[in-house]
Amino acid sequence: MTTVQLQAHFDAKIEADLSIEAKDWMPDTYRQNLIRQIGQHAHSEVIGMLPEANWLTRAPTLRRKAVLLAKVQDEAGHGLYLYSAAETLGCSRQDIYQKLLNGKMKYSSIFNYPTLSWADVGVIGWLVDGAAIVNQIALCRASYGPYARAMVKICKEESFHQRQGYEAVMTLAKGNEAQRTMLQDAINRFWWPTLMMFGPNDSDSPNSAQSIAWKIKRFSNDELRQKFIDNTVPQLEALGMTAPDPALTWDETTGHYRFGEINWDEFYQVLKGRGICNHERLEAKRRAWENGGWVREAASVHAKKMAAKKQAVSSVT
Repeated sequence: MTTVQLQAHFDAKIEADLSIEAKDWMPDTYRQNLIRQIGQHAHSEVIGMLPEANWLTRAPTLRRKAVLLAKVQDEAGHGLYLYSAAETLGCSRQDIYQKLLNGKMKYSSIFNYPTLSWADVGVIGWLVDGAAIVNQIALCRASYGPYARAMVKICKEESFHQRQGYEAVMTLAKGNEAQRTMLQDAINRFWWPTLMMFGPNDSDSPNSAQSIAWKIKRFSNDELRQKFIDNTVPQLEALGMTAPDPALTWDETTGHYRFGEINWDEFYQVLKGRGICNHERLEAKRRAWENGGWVREAASVHAKKMAAKKQAVSSVT
C-alpha cells in the first residue's frame, strides 16, 4: 500500500472509533504526539510519589501510614504501565526517562508544590486525584489501544485513591478547630494549582486540537476543567470548606459554576522549572537513578545468565 492509502486507512479507523494498535501503520506525528503525552503521563506518576512519600514516616496513625504506603506503591505501578505503553510506540523507556532527568520532558505542574501539612496529603487524594480521574476516564477511550487499556486499570485505582483522600479530609472537617484550619489552608494552596493541571485554556494549548482530532483526547482542557469544578464544589460545600475564589458562583443559565481567572503566569513559570519544588523533585529522581545503577546492572547480568541457561537447555533437548 502507498503512504496515501495507509493514511486513508488510518483516518478511516479513527473516524470509525476503532483502536490503533502498536503494529498498525500510523503517521509519525501521531506516534510522536503519543510518546510525548504518555511519557509525560508516566513521569507525572513517578514524580507524584514524592510529595506524598514525604509524609510516610509522619502519618498520624498506623492505618493512615498503611493506606498512604499502598497509594504510593500504586503510583509506581501506574508509571510502569505507562512506560510500557510508550515502549509499544518504538521508544526506549530509558531514553524518555533520561529526557525527564535532563529536563527535556515535562510532568504535571501540580507536583512542584510542597506538602506542608498532613491535610495536604488528603487534599492531594481528593482534589489532585479527583482532577486526574476527570481527565483519565476519557483516556480509557483513547484511540491508541495500549494507552486506553492501561488507563482502565489506572482509573480503577485512582478512583480508590480519590475516595481515600475524601475520607481523610472529611475526618479533618469533622475535627477540632485546628484541624479544620489546617484543611482550609491546604485547600487554599492546592485549589488553583489543581485547576492548572488540565493545561492552558483551549485557545493557548498547542496540542489539544490535534489530539482531539486523532481522538487521543475526547474533551478539551476547558471542558475537563469545568467538569471538575462542577463535580467538586458540592463536595467542598459538604465539607463546610470554601474555595479561595470569590468569583466562584453557580450560573443558572449555563448550569455550570463560574470561576475566576487562573494565574497562568505562575503556571508557565512552574513549567519552565521555576516552581517551588522543581529542582528538589528532579534532584531526588537523579539521585535515585544514580544510586540504583548497580541494581539495573545486576538485573541485566542476571537476565543474560538466565537467557544463556535457557538457550543451553534448549540446545541439549
